[in-house]
Amino acid sequence: MRSEELGETLLPKRLALPIFASDPLSSVAYATQEILLVLTVGGTAFLYLTPWVAAGVVALMAVVVMSYRQVVHAYPSGGGSYEVVSTNLGARSGLVVAASLLVDYVMTVAVSVASGVDNIISALPGLADHRVLMAVGFVALLAAVNLRGVRESGNAFAAPTYLFIAGIVLMVATGLVRTAFGHTPVASSAAYGIVPVDGKDTLAGLGLLLLGLRAFASGCTALTGVEAISNGVPAFRRPKSRNAATTMAVMGLTAVVMFVGITALALITKIHITDDACRLTGFPGDCHTAPQQTVIAQLAAAIFGGDHSVLFYYIQTVTALVLILAANTAFNGFPLLASILAEHRYLPRQLHTRGDRLAYSNGIIALAVVAGGLLWLYGANVTSLIHLYILGVFTSFTLSQIGMVKHWNGLLANETDASVRHAAHRSRVINGFGAVTTALVLVIVLLTKFTQGAWLAVLAAIVLFAMMRGIRRHYDGVAEELAVDDPHAESVRPSRVHGVVLVSKVHKPTLRALGYAQAFRPDSLEALTVEVEKEATEELERQWESLGVQVPLKVLDSPYREIAKPVVGYVREYRRTNPRDAVAVFIPEYVVGHWWEHVLHNQSALWLKSRLLFTPGVMVISVPWQLSSSSRADHPARRAPGAVRRGEPTARSEHEKLPAPENVRRS
Repeated sequence: MRSEELGETLLPKRLALPIFASDPLSSVAYATQEILLVLTVGGTAFLYLTPWVAAGVVALMAVVVMSYRQVVHAYPSGGGSYEVVSTNLGARSGLVVAASLLVDYVMTVAVSVASGVDNIISALPGLADHRVLMAVGFVALLAAVNLRGVRESGNAFAAPTYLFIAGIVLMVATGLVRTAFGHTPVASSAAYGIVPVDGKDTLAGLGLLLLGLRAFASGCTALTGVEAISNGVPAFRRPKSRNAATTMAVMGLTAVVMFVGITALALITKIHITDDACRLTGFPGDCHTAPQQTVIAQLAAAIFGGDHSVLFYYIQTVTALVLILAANTAFNGFPLLASILAEHRYLPRQLHTRGDRLAYSNGIIALAVVAGGLLWLYGANVTSLIHLYILGVFTSFTLSQIGMVKHWNGLLANETDASVRHAAHRSRVINGFGAVTTALVLVIVLLTKFTQGAWLAVLAAIVLFAMMRGIRRHYDGVAEELAVDDPHAESVRPSRVHGVVLVSKVHKPTLRALGYAQAFRPDSLEALTVEVEKEATEELERQWESLGVQVPLKVLDSPYREIAKPVVGYVREYRRTNPRDAVAVFIPEYVVGHWWEHVLHNQSALWLKSRLLFTPGVMVISVPWQLSSSSRADHPARRAPGAVRRGEPTARSEHEKLPAPENVRRS
């Protein structure tokens, strides 16, 4: 796609919802389960806390959605939390947010895909042994689809997201209607007893409070990905801010309805699920190897008449699909944020470049590689990965809300219009409340998850923060070093140019390099060879003389059979004695057609170039010689349409002037 076609990739709200909101929408599939896994450490005694924990999650979702709607309107250029914090709290705070979000985007991919694989295994237990392979394969598939472009990924992912929403709403409605008419569905695990973890069934006071807070922290996984819409405002159609804010409101309302419905039905059907199946009394099969069914799977089986019904497989299919596709939120957010950071010189510039399909290809590939490695390292286990999750989200939530409060303070200090001031006051209250709330949740998450693995996410964010600071220092240092202070002094010509042609044998590549060097018309020119074997050097000198080559041949002695060191030493000595001269070193190189031929050729040339490039005042010039195998890579069938190989006849007359290529604007 041409750069001018970027506008055609802008998204309507119906496609923006599955692209940017699939993560928070799909997280309802495991948020309730994570709450239950924590509360059942005390057996069934503390399940009565579930509604209160869920209510806290819903209230927090409402606060965060309202807060980020203010961000969307105030900062429509994208960048989300990073831009808000960088603008209002400074570059260092912005980097803290950026590092936290990048880590959390990686975790979003890992957790979403692992949870999706869990739901597949719930329907097809025989696939349990292939968990990791399936997870890594899905990450590769997501990356491939996203490399096709934002709009294409939206078209591919829209249907599963809407089918998931419809399926969950149907399941919740059916379950509640059955309950209202006295036909309460019962989960298959309701008959299992739960053995409490030693000492956990008698928790009271502070211990009970900490257990509830830990369950709340786990349930807050339902909020992951909420900020992705604020990062992707530029991808929306006009009016961008209004469309993004509307999409965020729809996302929040839909997620809350599904989360509340699933949690209510989990309590009604008496689902029993634990972090260790061996604590379930009456559990069929080997508790060490047999997987537990997920909460969604148990609900679908209980409500739709067993785990062999059509609707059960429908729910499991769309849930697995949307959980895997939820990683698409990160595949859009991570490359976009990385592109902004690269533009600000905090990440390598390659991450700012769009690919052929106008997607940030390098960012997509980097995310896929890191997330795939994490899934392989943790065996695609949701319980292990979940502890590394959501810490970064609430770091960015908190700092962005503080930044928005400062933004509104600055606006109120200069604004005189009464209606604008009223709106700013209202927004400041929303963001201020959001800052306090998310800060408290951040503390809770940090306290309850740090020792269970969240310290790794903290460490990764710290390392990423330090790395980005180092990259910025490097780019700043290079820019300062390359800045032109005195154009006349910087563009001064060398006094003389001394040409050196490296020679190993007298053959066609050598003679071409000599001819090319002579065409440069250096002030002086010589050929240079290194004597590794005396007989070979003597033969080379005889051939040189017999051919009548007018360029003098100089032989460097190498008692230790090295090639690069004598050449580099000779060139550096010349530069030391002639500091105002430039040295042009011509190196004959083979052009090969197969990857394995690179191992057989050009190794000495590559090593020489790598050494000579560190020598000031030395220009290294490769003179290619195409071997016959290289011509196969230029076969007419492999060339772009309209391309003409050198020497091929064309249909144009000899005197007809060729038009300038389309990409040439001036000459």
